[in-house]
Amino acid sequence: MARIVLIGAGSVVFAKNITGDILSFPELADSEIRLVDIDQERLKVAEVLVNRVSSYLGANATVKTYEDRRAALEGADYVVNMIQVGGYEPCTVTDFEVPKKYGLKQTIADTLGIGGIFRALRTIPVIMEFCRDMEEICPDVWFLNYVNPMAMNTGAILRGSRLKSVGLCHGIHFSQEWLCEVLGVPSSELEFIAAGTNHMAFFLKLMHNGIDLYPKLRRIAAEGGEHFKKDPVRFEMLKQFGYYGGESSEHTAEYLPYFIRRDRPDLLERFDVPIDEYITRCIDQIQWWEKTRDKLMSGEQEMSHKRSHEYGSFIIHSIETGTPRVIYGNVMNRGLITNLPAEACVEVPCLVDRNGIQPTVVGELPGQVAGLVRWQVNVQDLVVRAALTRKKEHVYHAAALDPHTAAELTLDEIRALVDDLFEAHGDWIPPMS
Repeated sequence: MARIVLIGAGSVVFAKNITGDILSFPELADSEIRLVDIDQERLKVAEVLVNRVSSYLGANATVKTYEDRRAALEGADYVVNMIQVGGYEPCTVTDFEVPKKYGLKQTIADTLGIGGIFRALRTIPVIMEFCRDMEEICPDVWFLNYVNPMAMNTGAILRGSRLKSVGLCHGIHFSQEWLCEVLGVPSSELEFIAAGTNHMAFFLKLMHNGIDLYPKLRRIAAEGGEHFKKDPVRFEMLKQFGYYGGESSEHTAEYLPYFIRRDRPDLLERFDVPIDEYITRCIDQIQWWEKTRDKLMSGEQEMSHKRSHEYGSFIIHSIETGTPRVIYGNVMNRGLITNLPAEACVEVPCLVDRNGIQPTVVGELPGQVAGLVRWQVNVQDLVVRAALTRKKEHVYHAAALDPHTAAELTLDEIRALVDDLFEAHGDWIPPMS
C-alpha cells in the first residue's frame, strides 16, 4: 500500500486528477491518500471529491485529511506539492499590478520574469519548511513538486535539502500533442527529445519512421498559415533560432525581450500576446470552484474520471511495480546538458522504474538554444541563492538580468520596482538583508 500525501489538496481539480490517475492503477487502488491544506473549506471539498472518485473507480483507497502537516508525513512514501502561496489575492494581483506602474506588462507571471521571481521568493521558504519536516519524519520519501516557478522551486529543493525530488510539468507533453496535430503524426509514433529548463526547453529531435520532421515544421513556420496563427511566438522563435520550444506562445512571450514592448503595441497584435491572461484565468477558476463546491456538497455533481497527462501517477506506479517509463522531469544538471551550469535545474528525459528517477544525459544544446536557456538559468540561480541565503542583493541582480524586464526598464527603475514589490508583498516574503 502506497502512502501518498497531497499538500495543497484544496487545489481540488488537481487533487481529483492526480488521485484519480493513481487509483486507476489496480496495483495502487488500495493506496492511502492523505490530504493537507490550510483552507479547511477547500480541504473538506477535496475530501468529498477524492472519496467520490475512489468510489467511481471501484478503488479501495483510504482517504484522510490533516490539519497537522507533520502528522500527515508520518511513514509517507510520496509527497505531492501543489500549494499556491498568497493565492490570487493578494499576491498574484500584486505580481501584475505593481510592475504595470512601471509600464511592465505580463501574460502569466508564474514561472519566469519579475512575477516569477517574486512568486519564488514567497514560495521557496514555505517549501523549505516542508523539506525540513520530511528530512526529519520521512527522509526516504519521494517529493514530487508541481508548484511554479518550477525550476526555481525545484532547484531550491535540490540545492537546499537532502530529499529525493523531481519537478513535474505537463508542458512538454502538451507541446508534443500539438506538434503531432501540426505535423499529421499519431501521438504514439512521434520520436522526440526535448531539453532545456522548465518552460524554456526545446525539441532537439523530431522524427517519424526514421524521417526528420524539422524540415516540414520549418516550412510550416515559413508559410505562416493557420498553425502559425494559433502559436505565433513559438513559430517565430523557430524561424529565427531553428528550434521549437516546449511551452505555449503566451508563456514564451514574457520570457524574452522580443514580443512585449511598451512602445510597440503592434507586437502584441501581431503575435496575439494575451496581456494579463493569468488574471482572467484565476477569476474563471475561482468562479468554477464555487459552482463545483455547491454542486458537490449538495450531491448534484456527476462524477467521472479520464486519465490526465500528469506524470505523478506514472512515477508512483513505476517505482512501486518496477514498470519502466520515460517522463520529463526537472532535476539538477550535473553534466546532463554539458553547456549549461552544473547547478542549473534542467528539464530532461528521465527513466523511472523501481530504482527511482534516473535522468538521462542529453549532451550539448545547439549554441543559440543554450544562449536562450542561459538567460533564464542566470536568473533562476540568483533567485534560489536569494531565497536560501536571504540576501536581497541577489534579487536586484536577478531582476536586472531578466530579459523582458531589462528590455523595458533602466537599472534604477528595476531597483525601484523590486523595492516596491517587496513593500507590496509585505509579510508574504520573509525578511531579507
